[in-house]
This record gives sequence, structure tokens and C-alpha cells, in this order.
Amino acid sequence: MIINQLSEFLTNLKYEDIPKEAIGKAKLCFMDYLAVYLRGLESENAKIAIKTIYELYGNDFNSLNKGFINGIASHSLDLDDGHRFAQLHPGSVVFSTILAMVSDENLRLDITTEEFFESVIAGYEIAIALGMLVNPNHRNQGFHTTGTVGSIASAAVSSKLLRLSEEKTVHCLGLAATQSSGLLEADHAGTMGKSLHVGNAVYNGILSAFLAKNGFIGGESLIDGKEGFIKVMACELYDNHLDDLDLSHFIDINLNGFHINEVYLKKYPFCRHIHSAIDSTSNLKEEIGNLGLDLNDVESIDIETYRIASEHDNYNPRNLQDLKQSLPYAVALSLALDDLSLDSIDKLVDKGLFDEDSKDDEILRIRGIANKIKISNDDGLNQLTPEKRPSKVMIKFKDNLSSNLEDTTFYPLGEAENPLDEEDILEKFKHLNPKFNMNKLQIIKHMGDYSLNEVLEELGL
Repeated sequence: MIINQLSEFLTNLKYEDIPKEAIGKAKLCFMDYLAVYLRGLESENAKIAIKTIYELYGNDFNSLNKGFINGIASHSLDLDDGHRFAQLHPGSVVFSTILAMVSDENLRLDITTEEFFESVIAGYEIAIALGMLVNPNHRNQGFHTTGTVGSIASAAVSSKLLRLSEEKTVHCLGLAATQSSGLLEADHAGTMGKSLHVGNAVYNGILSAFLAKNGFIGGESLIDGKEGFIKVMACELYDNHLDDLDLSHFIDINLNGFHINEVYLKKYPFCRHIHSAIDSTSNLKEEIGNLGLDLNDVESIDIETYRIASEHDNYNPRNLQDLKQSLPYAVALSLALDDLSLDSIDKLVDKGLFDEDSKDDEILRIRGIANKIKISNDDGLNQLTPEKRPSKVMIKFKDNLSSNLEDTTFYPLGEAENPLDEEDILEKFKHLNPKFNMNKLQIIKHMGDYSLNEVLEELGL
């Protein structure tokens, strides 16, 4: 059974087994998580979640409630890390779980810095290996992997932090599997449910670990049993004549791959499937400037991309959740704004971006650009996925002012093949949290020289 393989990996993983490259990437992912999480606490999603917890529990911010809020805050901006083959956002689940548990004074967990990294790597590895196993079938059935597989990943992290035995880890993962949930419709319908999935995953993962610790029985068949997670939520795997041995073999060859090194980091607050088009648009914007042309001279913009990206074709976003899933608006904003940052977008929202009757010149200009955009699903680009996430942007000008411009991006900025480095993440952190003392982040680079409590205290966590 797959759960037995996962549990054996979890209980046996030691800090000394983790390559230095993976530790370095874990530090970078932690820094990136904090940048997004701290700003995410100011989001409407997080504020509503915090208000709700206060109404229900008063000041009792235990690890469950903290984890719930952490997950929502870290995923509400669409700026958290991800993995293109697993099709999920592991960092928002993994770090939200760890911070919730180690900051709970009632638990008094004595976790070392080495155990912190063991938990991080274990969580990323479980999330990514399972995500790669069940996708794209799982996603095609309408499930949001960050919420579903995320529950199991959070349970993996929690079991590691509680130092559960292999037997109790089996029950922990099984309990998380049966609680896993998250409908992709919540992502694409412009709802806050997308971030709720992550909060729920963290809550379920922590709860599962404590239930198992205290003797609650889960079961080893809940992922690949006759009516388990895979049969119900990724049934095409069996329709394609894969059997239990095939699934087990996949886990064997993928589980210890330190896939955290493949995780992408995001620059733009939009769905990842939109980023390659944004990158190409940014390249063309620079070329337009060099040619001395004006956006008013643009006659049409054609975007050829792969199927999933082409389905993000909302030309009338009604709120921030809608906007983050809108390819035409992402491209229009990339052309119209000096920078595609949260602050720039927030200013537009304040000016009435979602007000259909707005007469603001800048907003009218952005809508005009969006209406010139045509999106098409290209068979050739489809065949390149999921190895790549390609988009081709072509801009045609009026009155033959210039030959048509075009640019194709195969690997969006932030992928392992086109990475963001530490300086990029520090810049991202500073833009998102301008009041934060950036010198404090130095301790993340040197975590091995400090206790975990010293690290968290320095970071204000």
C-alpha cells in the first residue's frame, strides 16, 4: 500500500540524508513563504478568517486555528510557490503547518533546526510525489490538488513534528486522505474558496496527526484501496490499466527525489498558467518602447497557448479572485502598468477597476486593451505540456506602423529552468512588506547556527 511507503519514508528521513542543494532551496522557499504570508495576513480573505476564528473561539488561537489562518493567508495572493508537474502549491501547506505547530505554546514542541528541515523536505516530497502520481487526471476530474493532496502533505509534516511511529503515521495519513477536499470550480469561479482549501488542508493535517497520536485509527488502504483516494479522485489512472504495482513503483522511484529543487517561485500575483503570457508581453512591451510606438497604435493582440491556460479567458473580472484567473486582463495590465505588483493593482481597484460604469481614463484604457485580445488553444503548444508551459503573444499594429511583433515563452520566470534567485526573492519580500526589517532575514541563511526558537523570535513569528 502507498501509505506504507510514505510512512516508511517519513519516519526514516534524517537531516544528514538531505543534499545541501535541497536545504538551500528550502531556505529560499521559506523566505518566499514569509514574504507572501506576512502580506497575505492583510488580505480580505485572511481578515475574514481571523474575524471568524475570534467569533467562534475567542482568543484561543491553538495550532489548528493558526494553521487554518496561515494556510488562507499564504495562498490568498496567488504568489506562493508551486510545482508544475504536481500541479499544486506545496509551500503554503508545509510552512503553514510547521509555523502553526511550533508557535503553539500549549504544545511546547522542542523542535531542532535539523528537524525543521526534515519536516520541510518531507512535506514537499510527499506533496509533489503524490501530485505527480494523480495528475493530470485528478485535476481533470475537477479537484484542486493543493487542497486535496495538501491535506496529506500537512499530515506528513505534522506526523514528522510529533515524531509519530511508522504505524501511527500510517493512520495519520489515512485520516488526512479521507478528509481531503477542494473543488477546482472554486478557483475559476472567482471565490475565496481557493484559499480556504489550503487553510482546510492544514487544519485537517494537524488534526489527523493528533488523532493518530492518541490512538485514532485511519488505515493503510485509504489512498489506493478499492474505494480510496485514487480510485475516487483520479479514476482515469485505473481506466488506463495501471494497477497497484504500477502506482507503488511510481512512488518508489519518485519519493526520494528531493523535488523541492524543481519548485517554481512566482513574481506576479496571477494563476501560474498565465505567467508565460505575462513574460512574453513584458518582452514585447520593452520592444514597443524601443521602437517608439504607443499602445494606442495596437490593433490586435493574439495569444496562442496550451489548453488549460486558454481556459482562463475571463474578459469581465468582478473581483480580485476573478482577476487572478484572467489571462486577458493580466496581459492588458502588463502592457498598461509600470509594474505588475499588488500595490499597482490595489490602486486600480480603488479607482473602480471592477465598476462597470467607471469613467477613469486608465481603467478604460486597460479595458480597451483587454478587448483587443484573442486567445486560442494551440495544438502544438499543448503537446509541449506539462514539460513546458508555453505561450506565444503576437501584437499587430494599425496602419502597418511596424511589422507585427511576437514573443514565445516556454518556461515562465521562476521555474527551475528560468529561476528567480535570492536577490529576486529579497526584492519581492521588500515590495510586499516595506515595513519589515530586511536585515532580520539574514538569519534564514544561517539557520544552522541557531536554535529554531531563536530563528522564529528574530523573524517575529
